[in-house]
Amino acid sequence: MTWRESELRTAHLVASVLLGYPDDRLYDARRVLAEAVATLPAGEVRDRLAGFLDHTAVTAQGDLAAHYVATFDLKRRCCPYLTYYSYGDTRKRGGALLRFKHALRAAGFELADGELPDHVAVVCELSARGAVHEARRLLREHRAGLELLRTALADERSPYADVVAAVTATLPPAGRREQEATLRLAAEGPPAEEVGLEPYAVMEASR
Repeated sequence: MTWRESELRTAHLVASVLLGYPDDRLYDARRVLAEAVATLPAGEVRDRLAGFLDHTAVTAQGDLAAHYVATFDLKRRCCPYLTYYSYGDTRKRGGALLRFKHALRAAGFELADGELPDHVAVVCELSARGAVHEARRLLREHRAGLELLRTALADERSPYADVVAAVTATLPPAGRREQEATLRLAAEGPPAEEVGLEPYAVMEASR
């Protein structure tokens, strides 16, 4: 389907909130978020986001928070940081992270200290703030990682699979090259060079 920019911004705004840690901000905003979702066109994106909000209606905040930590913080295969899938903890990841940070800066979006710019929620917020083209470009460039995250969450029977699937559904259908990249990444996994993110910090410090 063809999305209007306002619809994409709304869908990505909701997704960015839902993919963040489930604190009081999320639970207090559920009614407003549900109203925003109801304005979206009928289809997978609206259904998936509404499904997650329905889950929060029957799940205690503490229980969802515990699931969030157990899923995103403790399961490497459910990593919400998009560059991890393509670069692992290698030196090349530093350059990839800078591309995300440059896109955020160009949109006037400064992250808090310690935050990485490639978190799916951050990229969705970038779109919600008006940089729709830039955010979708980053999501498409890292489509393989996004698809693997969605699959991993579905395998874990996590309600967050619905939110990531909604984000994926706002993108054009995956082409052959994207499908091949996803299959290759699923078979090989991220690179294994364990050097941390020090090169990223050095590159930032030199700017």
